[in-house]
Amino acid sequence: MNWMPFKIGPPKKQIVSKTVERDFEREYEKLQKLEEQTKKLHKDMKKSTEADLAMSKAAVKISADLLSNPLCEQDQAFLESMSALDTAMKRMDAFNQEKVNQIQKTVIDPLKKYSGVFPSLNMAVKRREQALQDYKRLQSKVEKYEEKEKTGPVIVKLCQAKDELRPVKDDFEAKNQQLLDEMPKFYQSRIDYFQPSFEALIRAQVVYFTEMSNVFNQLTEQIDPGGLSDEQRQRETEAKLSELRSLSIVADD
Repeated sequence: MNWMPFKIGPPKKQIVSKTVERDFEREYEKLQKLEEQTKKLHKDMKKSTEADLAMSKAAVKISADLLSNPLCEQDQAFLESMSALDTAMKRMDAFNQEKVNQIQKTVIDPLKKYSGVFPSLNMAVKRREQALQDYKRLQSKVEKYEEKEKTGPVIVKLCQAKDELRPVKDDFEAKNQQLLDEMPKFYQSRIDYFQPSFEALIRAQVVYFTEMSNVFNQLTEQIDPGGLSDEQRQRETEAKLSELRSLSIVADD
């Protein structure tokens, strides 16, 4: 007589097909990367605008310091040049502030709002996972009674387990299908959402640098009517420095 060491029951029922689970994981992974990249871009844009503002504020401070230099009390030409520079730096700061405000409204704020959607998405995924665990638990319960000898009490418990399983199964399948339908749509929507923001970013930069070109062209006309080259100015500065070094008060002992 052949003796089996254990009872061979029906194979365990697979709750979710490997294909469906693979599709789900692929789509969710794409959204996780999108969330990470969106947060990083938001952070980098904020750092960029903060650096822009710090740069123009520093330029204004430098021009103000030059304007208060004692040289301006003695040299009218130097005073006029520094006044022109101070005006240009203040204009640059004003245009820069306008640019940053525009970027804040059209790029940084939309990025923040977009990032705010992901917690709800992640919560929906967690609810789907919880529904899956409940489904697996009750399915195992049904399978356990199906493997037992069909006595009256076992049949009653099996029917009760199936009744308990049915709404949980329906709930999981609904949550799973909703995510499978909507995650690709959400991912694809990023293009239509962000395109206006990045177009606005380009326009803001174009307007700013166009204005800066005008500001610095005007400044050049005011402080450099002779149109000396950088090399000529460098030679002129070196010559003045040589004169200073020839003075006895700075001569080496």
